[in-house]
Amino acid sequence: MAILQIIWAPDPRLKVVSEPVETVDDDVRALMDDMLDTMYDEPGVGLSAIQIGVPKRVVVVDVARKGEEPQPIRLVNPVITATSEEIAIFDEGCLSLPEHFAEVERPAEVDVSYIDENGDAQTLHADDILSRCLQHEIDHLDGILFVDHLSALKRGMILRKLTKQKKARLRDSA
Repeated sequence: MAILQIIWAPDPRLKVVSEPVETVDDDVRALMDDMLDTMYDEPGVGLSAIQIGVPKRVVVVDVARKGEEPQPIRLVNPVITATSEEIAIFDEGCLSLPEHFAEVERPAEVDVSYIDENGDAQTLHADDILSRCLQHEIDHLDGILFVDHLSALKRGMILRKLTKQKKARLRDSA
């Protein structure tokens, strides 16, 4: 297992639409394990494969609260199959947009179908933070960032700040 480098916005790779996974094999399972290690190291509650530069439809999430036993969920080819009419507004952040948060409107509840780490078809009904996290990560698979749900002005401000942060990080590591 490994801690992988997370891609920061604005990076064109984050706008790539990820490809479906044909077969859940040992390579995909190892990828999911590495993604979980990376997510826990940050710490985050969700990570999509594209955020580490792998354009595959793979997501890991764990919304267990601090002090609770980890409850990782590994999803391959996740699809939102239903959404509630009720909308929830929540302050979202992202490991690819570090230290930036904004209120985003999303459906309060979702149903998701996916393939688990054993290659079995699964369905999941999610509300609260799990619903939010799944929608956020599935957006990543389609090249959508949480800032894409914001006004052009707010999105531009955040992306300009991130560009400056990336330049400073590169300068400091040189």
